[in-house]
Amino acid sequence: MPKRPHHSSRVFRRERNRGARMPDRYQDDGMADILPFAQKHAPQPLWREALGRSLRATREEQGGRLVDIAERAGISPQYLSEIERGRKEPSSEMIAAVTGALGVELDELLAGIAVEVRRRRGTRPAVGRRPAGLVLMAA
Repeated sequence: MPKRPHHSSRVFRRERNRGARMPDRYQDDGMADILPFAQKHAPQPLWREALGRSLRATREEQGGRLVDIAERAGISPQYLSEIERGRKEPSSEMIAAVTGALGVELDELLAGIAVEVRRRRGTRPAVGRRPAGLVLMAA
């Protein structure tokens, strides 16, 4: 015979299903408090999203069609679209194929991504310091 859930879990489930507003703090008899996670900083952009934006911007600046670039890179247009939208994290070989099809150097692409990430974060490059982050990857 299956066990019935504890009474408090049934009440919580019923309240959740009714769409009741959840309080900022929960307490269940004898259980630890569940506190909302507070972020101190804005989330960092994902590498694949920054790469995708940069590749799409480069392609559009050149007036290239997604289908043509994908064919030159030897990948499907669907896969290139997913890369540009930040849905897929391509291998270094795929990045090299796409940058080759676009006719851009990898270091230029990475430098452009670093500038874009800094712009979005509102920071400037440190003068006189070693490159860090995405720029370091190009070295």
